Amino acid sequence: MVLRRRINTILAFFSLGSKFFTPFERNSSVIILGIDPGLATMGYGVLEKKNNGDCRAVDYGVVLTPKEEGLPVRLAMLEDGVNQVLERYAPAEVAVEELFFSKNITTGIPVAHARGVILLTCIKRLGRLYEYTPMQIKQALTGYGNADKQQMQRVVASILGLKKVPRPDDAADALGVALCHAHTSRFGSLFNI
Repeated sequence: MVLRRRINTILAFFSLGSKFFTPFERNSSVIILGIDPGLATMGYGVLEKKNNGDCRAVDYGVVLTPKEEGLPVRLAMLEDGVNQVLERYAPAEVAVEELFFSKNITTGIPVAHARGVILLTCIKRLGRLYEYTPMQIKQALTGYGNADKQQMQRVVASILGLKKVPRPDDAADALGVALCHAHTSRFGSLFNI
């Protein structure tokens, strides 16, 4: 297939290392994938949630698409990247941040395309898909729906016991989406897509 030869998905894994991650017993935990949608940079964060509610970061990173490529190729690269993350971690549930447009909706249209590819890829692979607004995520993690980005990132690092704020920002945001789902999943039917 000609398209597949052109696509080299840039998937950046920021592995936390086996020293940090010791798996919980598989039957008493669930793997949650959080996604911060984007066309140029899609963040992902993988958590393991124990039945008692404890969460551990498994991994986080980004899928990058070069701006030199056309939209269809970039969307195909995102699909490939999402599939790689799904294959690598086999999450039971996926949580995706909803889009929010404050001023310029034109810049949001490519991100909406990307989000559509992400949702389609995830729903075809596992079916347990949830979405949260930025305000819901902030409220769930900080108790304040208008928390700023730095506050959110510090809270994510603190809750997960990370020594520093995850980078890049998109990966930290994706971990926040996954944490939001971990904390609100008992209400899953309200956020299920």
